[in-house]
Amino acid sequence: QVQLVESGGGSVQAGGSLRLSCAASGYSRRIYYMGWFRQIAGNEREGIAAIYVRGDTTYYADSVKDRFTISRDNAKNTLYLQMSSLKPEDTAMYYCAACDAYGGVWWRASDFGYWGQGTQVTVSS
Repeated sequence: QVQLVESGGGSVQAGGSLRLSCAASGYSRRIYYMGWFRQIAGNEREGIAAIYVRGDTTYYADSVKDRFTISRDNAKNTLYLQMSSLKPEDTAMYYCAACDAYGGVWWRASDFGYWGQGTQVTVSS
């Protein structure tokens, strides 16, 4: 079992930056990706960034590419999402997740079996 706890959300003005953290505990041999998703109320969760844990390849949605950076600190069992040049449309609940589906896709929420509780990010214009 894997437990995930996000932190670092908050309110920021457009153009500002935030760093989200996701502390992971527990263990599973079957984790392939660690990722960040976001969700606006009434919409599906959107995969925005992920890292392939067995090779460190990173993936980004077009909506955040060149503004957000995903990284991890293995010694601290922590995943990060550095968000820069934030826009009002980045306002959402942000979730950390772990993919345990063999052959899973980094952006597909249904392939991720472990989720954090979410942290709210609000960007004002």
